[in-house]
Amino acid sequence: MKVAVVGATGLVGTVMLKVLEERNFPLTELIPVASEKSVGKEITFKGKKFPIVSMDTAISMKPDIALFSAGGSTSLEHAPRFKEAGTTVIDNSSAWRMDPAIKLIVPEVNAHELSIDNKIIANPNCSTIQMVVVLKPLHDKYKIKRVVVSTYQSVTGTGVKAVEQLMNERKGIDGPKAYAYEIDLNVLPHIDVFTENGYTKEEIKMIKETNKIMSDDSIKVTATTVRIPVIGGHSESVNIEFENDFDLAEVRSILEKAPGVIVVDDVANLKYPMPKDAHEKDEVFVGRIRRDESAPKALNLWIVADNLRKGAATNAVQIAEYLIQKELV
Repeated sequence: MKVAVVGATGLVGTVMLKVLEERNFPLTELIPVASEKSVGKEITFKGKKFPIVSMDTAISMKPDIALFSAGGSTSLEHAPRFKEAGTTVIDNSSAWRMDPAIKLIVPEVNAHELSIDNKIIANPNCSTIQMVVVLKPLHDKYKIKRVVVSTYQSVTGTGVKAVEQLMNERKGIDGPKAYAYEIDLNVLPHIDVFTENGYTKEEIKMIKETNKIMSDDSIKVTATTVRIPVIGGHSESVNIEFENDFDLAEVRSILEKAPGVIVVDDVANLKYPMPKDAHEKDEVFVGRIRRDESAPKALNLWIVADNLRKGAATNAVQIAEYLIQKELV
């Protein structure tokens, strides 16, 4: 089982390597791939040194699986080349997500859609992944009509430059800027670029990806995505309106049994999910579970997950694990 990690030196790529190691992924050969300036350098995996290779070299080595985290333009250019070499590509960029011919996969929700013919598989947006893991079991039981979500997203979702900007601001250092404004002691209601209708691309991703992953265009979704000065994970305030009424105890029971979900909901003892608790964890945490008393058949939830792990690297590795388990590679 030869596995290439494309973008191995980036923020998500390094977490992918960490997750592969932690989960004891059954690879026999690791092929780290990065930009030309990194070729020849080495990364350490399970105590061994592996040289970083170029895209062309990696393709010539015909890996079984390529985990991509190198940006949309790189994915559009090179994922088809890996596919032609017989490699199954799991891509973390937005390049392929809304292509009707490409599966958009969260294993707990829709891995069953995968077949041996799916040679390019899209990994959803980080904020969408953690939300649909919680929505799916509730939709199966009560049928969701509408979702209103506001996000509180970590600077790690932007990348290394954003983390450096936050830390520099904390220390009073003037340095490179990832954002148009200061992020420390501030909140930016702006993730990705604005579109003509006033929504950002991040908000539109959450709307369209939720419908595609859940295979249900009848679910109405509206989103406001916000960047906050936090490292460790994304948080979401989610309001759900159902077709059918629900019992709160049953909702909790459903979520406690849901794959990949951990319920942290004991307000009497001030227990609720926080980014600090989700940091470096693979699960999605949910709490503040309560009925929306302003609307019938409506529920409020608070959802938190590590955006670099379940929101990106772990989800991609879980897809790869499913492909191996079902002998689809």
